[in-house]
Amino acid sequence: MKKELTRQQYLDLYYYMRLNRAVEDTMVKLFRQNKIVGGLYSSLGQEAISVGSAYALEKKDWLAPMIRNIGALLVKGVPPRDVFMQHMAKYDSPTKGKDGTSHFGDLENLHIVSPISMLGDLIPVMAGVAMAGRYLGQKIVTMTWIGDGGSSTGVFHEGLNFAATQKAPFVLILENNLWAYSTPVKRQVPIENLADRAKAYGISSYIVDGNDVVAVYCTTKEAVERARAGEGPILIEAKSFRRLGHAQHDPAEYVPKEMRAYWEGRDPIELYEKFLMGEKLLDAKGKKAVEEKINTLLDREREFAENSPMPPPEFASTGVYCTGDDCHKIQPRWERPIAEVTPPKSSVKAVWTVEGFGSGKSSGGANAPIHFGDTKNTIEIPASNGKVPGKNGAKPRGKKPVKVGAAGTTGKVKR
Repeated sequence: MKKELTRQQYLDLYYYMRLNRAVEDTMVKLFRQNKIVGGLYSSLGQEAISVGSAYALEKKDWLAPMIRNIGALLVKGVPPRDVFMQHMAKYDSPTKGKDGTSHFGDLENLHIVSPISMLGDLIPVMAGVAMAGRYLGQKIVTMTWIGDGGSSTGVFHEGLNFAATQKAPFVLILENNLWAYSTPVKRQVPIENLADRAKAYGISSYIVDGNDVVAVYCTTKEAVERARAGEGPILIEAKSFRRLGHAQHDPAEYVPKEMRAYWEGRDPIELYEKFLMGEKLLDAKGKKAVEEKINTLLDREREFAENSPMPPPEFASTGVYCTGDDCHKIQPRWERPIAEVTPPKSSVKAVWTVEGFGSGKSSGGANAPIHFGDTKNTIEIPASNGKVPGKNGAKPRGKKPVKVGAAGTTGKVKR
């Protein structure tokens, strides 16, 4: 951890990590009191990832959390009562009791896209949001998270490839917490660093200690600035450990005791407290003040949530489909002249020039082969005198085709 932030930034990171854990501890109590109607998914030991990465965004930027990214919601400005009520399915919750977990967002003010249960699907969605922001001239960056298991889904690769080809200003945080439910990462993936998957799409990547909140913040801040500057999407692998089971019903007995003990000794909040104390940024009095502030806040927020009514039965059929005046109205927020993206200024010639391909140059006469590509990997296609081989009885002319490979491909490949 390096002393590169302002004192307030250091203390903000500490506050949000402590708030993240306290919110989840409160929800565990509510769950055991049978007041939470849905599943409960803990981020114990991973708070530094959600908090540090979300803190690197600007207010205008967009994020899409997953179920363990409550810390990111808190950093973005979601009040704890909304998190409580959402899990308790209360009428005053963001979804009016329509959901019992964390499936809610705020498109208008906080720029939060609701989680999608199908892992990986948020990647193309947030790539699209990033492209829309660029089109409107907003200069935004978008962000979402994925786990090590979710990085093996098809849409992870499809979405990342799409973002890469479009150079979308998008940052993906890959939380390698070593377990996809009960499957260890070594049994999922044949590589040591999941960040290496970025190479397949020609984009940059970072590897960061997910239990070091300052490292997470600084790394993400750099990635966000690069994405905003037009360098395209960036992948960050944050290595950490999920210290509780997949959800409250999972005791995680499959985790070796030695592994659990090691990571419990690397608790991100305890590590950060030692750093702050060592740098004279926090003392016992300041720590107590933070604890009292959080306890006072959560007592008030929990009381509000518990006193919120359950949704009336007749409300069950409303708000499900977007019809008439019930729809939210989303209008584009232009921050550039519309003329720039409308004809005639936006018109371009319908010509797609790809370097090293499609030239079709031939210097050996009508019967010579046509060369495509570069000189190191040239494919020779026999000349057909203007006729397509095998069509309407036309036969190839010029060099005799040579079979290459088990599939019997015609043509000669030079390497």
